[in-house]
Amino acid sequence: EVQLVESGGGLVQAGGSLTLSCVISGFTFDDYVIGWFRRAPGKGREGVASIGGSDGSTYYEDSVKGRFTIASDKAKNTVYLQMNSLKPDDTGVYYCAVDFGGGSWSTWGQGTQVTVSS
Repeated sequence: EVQLVESGGGLVQAGGSLTLSCVISGFTFDDYVIGWFRRAPGKGREGVASIGGSDGSTYYEDSVKGRFTIASDKAKNTVYLQMNSLKPDDTGVYYCAVDFGGGSWSTWGQGTQVTVSS
């Protein structure tokens, strides 16, 4: 069974840091793309970052460039999102998802709440 499980969310003050984890099971990360997304209160879902399993290529949404880092540990089949210099606008539920190559995000985790206080 394909499954993604996020963890690491919490409450942090502005300027603080959190590291989110996305543990993958049911498939090997090597050939696919894992993305991190977030949904802020009252807003739609937006892509935050992604990483390619085959070449490690990364993508960052403009508002998180220089503050967030996506990385993977293939031995643990886990993708991380290191978030530094957090802002209240980063508040939301963070999800990871996998693209198996069809150009769509087909399987999602349950999400983890990140709250940044001002």
